[in-house]
Amino acid sequence: MRNPTLLLVLLFVVVLFSYAAARNQFAPGGWSPIDDINDPHVTEIANFAVTEYDRRSGAKLKFEKVINGESQVVAGTNYRLTLSASDGSYSKNYEAVVWEKIWQHFRNLTSFVPVHA
Repeated sequence: MRNPTLLLVLLFVVVLFSYAAARNQFAPGGWSPIDDINDPHVTEIANFAVTEYDRRSGAKLKFEKVINGESQVVAGTNYRLTLSASDGSYSKNYEAVVWEKIWQHFRNLTSFVPVHA
């Protein structure tokens, strides 16, 4: 007798790994460059980072663009993004790290720090 739950879990794992491989993000433990920093999902992650930073700190930054990015496969995906944000007067670069578990609709801002040139 087959276990339908086990089959669903296996199917989910295959789909998840296929998705990660298609996005060129499957390098367990290591950071890999993000090929397309203009990908809407990457932009969404960066916008989340700025919004969450604002919520936590009381700042009023506005996301401008992603400058550079890397991803790391963990229990989900870490995104390390260099992004530009403005406080209304000045634009500044920041490095944000966001942990995402896409299958759980989970995101957490791990760090958000200014980039000093």
